Amino acid sequence: MSSMSLRRSRSTIVALVTFATFADIVAYSIAWPVLPDMSRRLGASPTVVGLLFGSFGVTLLTVSMPMGAVSDRVGRRMPLVGGLVALAVSTLLFAFSTNLPWLFVARLVQGAADAVTWVVGFALIADLYGVEERGRVTGIVMSGTTFAVIVGPSIGGWLYEVGGPRLPFLAVAAMAALSTITFLWVELPRERAAREIVPMRVVVATPAIAACAIAVLGISATLSMLEPVLALRLSTFGVGPGRIGMLFGAGAVVSAVLHPLIGRAADRWGARRLTLCGLVATAIAVAAIGQAWSFASALWLFPLGAASGALVITPSLTYMGEATTRAGIQSFGVAYGIYNMAWGAGLLGGPAVGGFLYERIGFGWLALAWAPGLLLVTWLLARVESSRSPAGAFKESV
Repeated sequence: MSSMSLRRSRSTIVALVTFATFADIVAYSIAWPVLPDMSRRLGASPTVVGLLFGSFGVTLLTVSMPMGAVSDRVGRRMPLVGGLVALAVSTLLFAFSTNLPWLFVARLVQGAADAVTWVVGFALIADLYGVEERGRVTGIVMSGTTFAVIVGPSIGGWLYEVGGPRLPFLAVAAMAALSTITFLWVELPRERAAREIVPMRVVVATPAIAACAIAVLGISATLSMLEPVLALRLSTFGVGPGRIGMLFGAGAVVSAVLHPLIGRAADRWGARRLTLCGLVATAIAVAAIGQAWSFASALWLFPLGAASGALVITPSLTYMGEATTRAGIQSFGVAYGIYNMAWGAGLLGGPAVGGFLYERIGFGWLALAWAPGLLLVTWLLARVESSRSPAGAFKESV
């Protein structure tokens, strides 16, 4: 393949999007073992450490949809390049911060970079691939990013011990810089149909898009709820951080393997149908995980929950693009901005609600109470028709 063909190849662009999201998730997951120690050395209390981690969601929520809309209007290249530059800047800020305010600035910039990279990256994939292929491609990207969850904390902790607090972030900054250069080199599609310029309120009001966002909120809140409360529950069995990390690692491995397979299944049997199946499976898995009686039982129940979550995540990403296409608007930037906002809201709300309920009713009852909420989300998504939307009426009016 010639250099020019390589620059225009859809496979090349998918590989670059995968690498960009991989770098983003490595940066995000490196924070787990590194940031608490860095911030404590700067005098942070546990509450301040929690606020530092949570500040990521502030810019994730506020930047996702506006930047998606911008990319619909100006194209994908410059927003992607800007997001990757922001990722490099945020990691350099982490590396050289000497006080807590700068750590907060770095975390806020990192949240904005995450928003742009994911929203515009998946919008670009939706530009390049039709409904019948998006599941397969989405599965590939998600498999790569899930692998980043597996290796990120390990790499971050090892680099931190070898070279101090700066080295992990300098390594990620180098990855972000390389990704930036590749997106300046690759040739992205230039055409942007006039129908893409649709008001954000119209996209939000599209029933299928709104229902998909609710499903995303549900799965994001569920997975992020399990992270702290399952660890708290296992600690009552005398399970230490090492074995808890092994449990979550096993779930990540299962997800990484399944994402490509689920993506192909979404193309064959329908993204909406698989999302519905995944939500029901997740409801059952959460109820079962809540009844875990030992580390051994959790070690085989939690990967089932991770598999069920993967059965929602990959198809829902595909369904968001499908719902946008069938609405006749193709404002993929706004649509995936909505997706990212829903995911961010789940990340913020899930642990908070889960922790509140865990304190009052315990993990077992929390899990049993949580499962019907997922079934309600399933019912809402099942009632939606993808083909009818306010966007169609908007198009006819103009």
